[in-house]
Amino acid sequence: MNVYSRCVLHKPHGPYEKYIKRPLDLTLSLLGITVLSPVLAVTAVLVRIKLGSPVIFHQERPGRNGRIFKLCKFRSMTDERDADGNLLPDEDRLPPFGRKLRATSLDELPELINIIKGDMAIVGPRPLLVRYLPRYNERQARRHEVRPGFTGLAQVHGRNSISWEEKFEWDVKYVDEITFLGDFKILLDTVKVVFRRDGISSATSATMEEFMGSEGQQADQVLQKD
Repeated sequence: MNVYSRCVLHKPHGPYEKYIKRPLDLTLSLLGITVLSPVLAVTAVLVRIKLGSPVIFHQERPGRNGRIFKLCKFRSMTDERDADGNLLPDEDRLPPFGRKLRATSLDELPELINIIKGDMAIVGPRPLLVRYLPRYNERQARRHEVRPGFTGLAQVHGRNSISWEEKFEWDVKYVDEITFLGDFKILLDTVKVVFRRDGISSATSATMEEFMGSEGQQADQVLQKD
């Protein structure tokens, strides 16, 4: 069964979420692209020189209610492959320049385009990989009741240094408590995290380990295959 068929339709918690959050996201994103256009231009040139083309990396990600959209990011990895043509592990394809992009979150700036288009919000659960969709349990799937975000509670409470289960708990907490003051605090905390460069990598990976499902969910998947 698709986990999203079991999700309760999300109802906005108040006037901010219902009437203000989306117009504010649109306004701030348009302003951000205008103000940061020199940074975007310089970063694009450096990516082209250091990593080659394409400069902008597009990847399908699930958004609100599991709807698929194309996420925009600056490229931070190479396309190096092994003798059989398979992509090398992330840590082998992430050069020093790519690490700096991720550490400063500059690679995320093209997501402002996704926010303008309505695929994302400034604050919300981060958009993950499409292949994770069937691996969520019912509670974890609730992260898709709202638009995914440029930043979120999980990003300011450990980012990639915390477990998947902890991340999803922060995501669900956000879905249940969306407020203007809460979003404002997350933005302020995000600035602090970026300057401190906290939680860029997990303890065992250059980025984050693959999410294979929580223990109970993994057992359910094995039974379904049998």
